[in-house]
Amino acid sequence: MTQSIISGIRLASMCEGAAPYGLIENGAIAINDGRIAWSGALNDLPEPYAGWERTDFGRRLVTPALVDCHTHIVFGGNRAKEFEMRLEGASYEEVARAGGGIVSTVSATRAMSEDALVEDALKRLDALLAEGVATVEVKSGYGLTVEDELKMLRAARRLEALRPVRIKTSYLAAHAVPAEYRGKEDVYIDEVVLPGMEAAQAEGLADAVDGFCEGIAFSPEQMGRVFDKAKSLDLPVKLHAEQLSNLGGAKMAASYGAMSADHLEYLDEDGVAAMAAAGTVAVLLPGAFYTLRETQYPPLAALRKHRVRMAVATDCNPGSSPLASLLLTINMACTLFRMTPEEALAGATREGARALGLADEIGTIEPGKRAEIAIWDAEHPAELAYRIGFNPLHCRIAGDFA
Repeated sequence: MTQSIISGIRLASMCEGAAPYGLIENGAIAINDGRIAWSGALNDLPEPYAGWERTDFGRRLVTPALVDCHTHIVFGGNRAKEFEMRLEGASYEEVARAGGGIVSTVSATRAMSEDALVEDALKRLDALLAEGVATVEVKSGYGLTVEDELKMLRAARRLEALRPVRIKTSYLAAHAVPAEYRGKEDVYIDEVVLPGMEAAQAEGLADAVDGFCEGIAFSPEQMGRVFDKAKSLDLPVKLHAEQLSNLGGAKMAASYGAMSADHLEYLDEDGVAAMAAAGTVAVLLPGAFYTLRETQYPPLAALRKHRVRMAVATDCNPGSSPLASLLLTINMACTLFRMTPEEALAGATREGARALGLADEIGTIEPGKRAEIAIWDAEHPAELAYRIGFNPLHCRIAGDFA
C-alpha cells in the first residue's frame, strides 16, 4: 500500500462552493493507493496521516490534472491545403461541399493500418500529456465504414496501454456521409452507422455515441434514429450541434439526456434551457472558432443565466482545429469567448470530467477521487489562462499510472 503526503502547495481543488478555484494557500493532499484520502490546509492535517511519507513542492500551484473531453486525435493525413483555401476566402461549408472537409480525411484514414494510426496519434497525445492532461476523449468518424470505424476505435483503445492516460472513446460514424453514399444519408445510417454501433458495443470499443447535426451532415431526425439505437444498446450520447447553423440539435440531444452538446455557436435560448433541464454539459471549442475565423459566438450569457455547465476542449482534428494544446485552449476560451479564467480552468477539469460522465472520479481534488493531479511552476491558477505558448507544468501525478 502506497501512502504519501503532497505538501508545500497552493492547492486549487476546483471544488464548487469554496473560495475561487477552491484555493488554499498552504495546502496538502494525502494519497492512498492512487486515491485522495484527504485534502485541505496543511495545518489541519489529521493525525492518522502525520506519519506518511511527505514531499514538499516549494509553494507550487496544484490543480486537478486536465481533461480534454472532445478530440479527434486518431486520423490519417492532414488538411493544410484546405487551411490555405479558407485563408483565400472559402468557407468551411464551401470546402466540404467541394469534396473537402471531413470526407477528405477519410481516404487517408482508410489507407492506414491500425498500427500506423496509433503511431501517428501518439504524437498528438504526447503533446497533451506534456501539458498536464490525464484524461482524453477520442472519437472515430474518419473511417465511415463499419470496419474502418472499428479500426479507429481499436487504435484509440490501444493508446491507454501505451501511455499513462485514461482514454474515453466515442463512436462517431454519423460524422459525415462518405462519397459512396452521397445523397443516401438514411441508407448510410442503415448500412454503416447502426450495424457499426452494434459491433463497437459488442467489442467494448465505444463509451458513448456522437454525431454531427448540421446541414452538411445529418438532420435532427436522422440523429434521433442514431440515438434511439444508442439507447437500446445502453450507450450514452453526445452531439456536435449548432456549430454552423441552428437546427435544434442541442435541444434534441438534451431530450435524450445527452452528456454534452458541443460547439454551440448558433445555440438559441430554447436549446440552452433544454440543456439546463437535462443536465447536458456545453462543450465549447474555441480552436475551431479560431481556425475557421468564425464571428458567431456561443451564447455565454444565456448559458450562465440558465446555469448550464461549461467545459472547454481542444477539438484536436485535422481540419477545423489542428490544436493539440489544452493550455492554449484555456487562453482562447478567455480571450475569444470571454470566459473567466476560473470558468475556463473548471471547463478543462471539473466540467470536462462531467462531460465524460467521470465527475465522481476525477476533475476536482477531494477525498475519494483518483489522485490525478497537475503540479505547476506557477503561483496562481489564473496564470494557466494568462500565458500564451508557455507550459509551466512541473510534473503530473495520475493515479495508478503516475
